[in-house]
Amino acid sequence: MRKLTRYPVEGHNSLWYIYRTVSPWKGVRNFIFIQIARYCPVLPLKNWIYRRVLGMKVGKHTAFGLMAMVDVFFPEMITVGENSVIGYNTTILAHEYLIKEYRLGEVIIGENVLIGANTTILPGVTIGDGAVVAAGSVVHKNVAAGSFVGGNPLRELRPPGSAVNGIEE
Repeated sequence: MRKLTRYPVEGHNSLWYIYRTVSPWKGVRNFIFIQIARYCPVLPLKNWIYRRVLGMKVGKHTAFGLMAMVDVFFPEMITVGENSVIGYNTTILAHEYLIKEYRLGEVIIGENVLIGANTTILPGVTIGDGAVVAAGSVVHKNVAAGSFVGGNPLRELRPPGSAVNGIEE
């Protein structure tokens, strides 16, 4: 189950209220630096931008693939543990703006996690240490440590601790 804080709105859809929740200058600033990081091939520089400019918690030796997109409005709500890989063109969201409410939720990605390319991670999820998320997945719920998950809807492809081809990982 995702851990989200819900904020109901009345009148127009919640996106019309975005600048009541976040400064437009913060959005513009973050967008510029996220675009620089998306195209930057130098991993230490990319991680420096995420940590120092955007306020994310990023572990040592974590690698964000080219074109990875982090939440523009709330990047400080994203934590990625040490030695994890975030695949090409992955999107990590910490907010959802819906018709009658908006939702915020911290995203926690553990250590030694592999996120496949073109994955979308929704707000409020925790991905446990050593988990693997298959390419093209939509992570809409928590992922147990050591598990292998994938798809849309997300499902377990192999339970934690199970052997692959008779070999225990």
